[in-house]
Amino acid sequence: MQKLGRYLLEERLGAGSFATVWKAYDPELDTDVAVKVLADNWASNADVRQRFLAEAKLLRRISSPRVVRVHDVGVQDDRPYFVMDYVRGGTLAEKIGHCRPAEALRLAAEAGYAVQVLHDAGVVHRDVKPSNLLLDAGRTPPAVLVADLGSAKRLADASGLTVTTGTPAYMAPEQAFQTGGFDGRADVYALGAVAFELLTGQKPFGPGGRAVPATERAPVLPAVPRGPGVPNGIDVLLRAALSVEPGDRPPTAQAFADALLSREGGEWAPAGASGPARLVVWLAAVVVFLVTAVLTWAAR
Repeated sequence: MQKLGRYLLEERLGAGSFATVWKAYDPELDTDVAVKVLADNWASNADVRQRFLAEAKLLRRISSPRVVRVHDVGVQDDRPYFVMDYVRGGTLAEKIGHCRPAEALRLAAEAGYAVQVLHDAGVVHRDVKPSNLLLDAGRTPPAVLVADLGSAKRLADASGLTVTTGTPAYMAPEQAFQTGGFDGRADVYALGAVAFELLTGQKPFGPGGRAVPATERAPVLPAVPRGPGVPNGIDVLLRAALSVEPGDRPPTAQAFADALLSREGGEWAPAGASGPARLVVWLAAVVVFLVTAVLTWAAR
């Protein structure tokens, strides 16, 4: 069995372009853990190495039961690694096509609340997708945790980013095509794509999972199949979340999550709002979001 520091690697859980995640055993604490190891071919790249370790620090700094926690870091054979909670239950990717509508809505809302934790900490994820959302089967009901902050950035820096990163099927147009600065509403777009996929078993804009250019003012969103547990107005909410215009989306991840759990049909709006009040509540939510981001940045 391969050993990394004191950790015994047992099973590969996933691999990306830059790193591999293993299920491992910590003999000193007699517990299972997850270990993320930087890929061999990137270990000598100073920029990639720095971003890899920055992810570990970011996960460690955000203390929340909705975010995977880092416990240790190390280097072996000049390859850095960090040790995280091992979350039993797999990812939301494994739930696609296998959950009832009520469960799909609950899981998508759980994901929204987890992403809101990042936004409250002044961080935008930039790669929200089912495989980065972990299902903690040790809780009742199972909770969703957000993981993989390798693409995450501070909200204060988001307007100046020039490198596109993320997964096309879940990327907001302003993020995918660099049509201007973006904020937490890019993650709301991704959450909308995740919710649609959990409900229907398919990606919103075709099996290829393409990113939708901002020039497509009204891309066609397939209808969510009707059935028990599917609110009548869910299409309206998902179209809003997947709008090419950030201003047409729910203003925060929490607002989107709340709406998923309170859908009873009709035109989507923040709970309790109608007519002119809808606009006031929407604008107030945006102001609160921006003030929180500014205060978080100023406090550092």
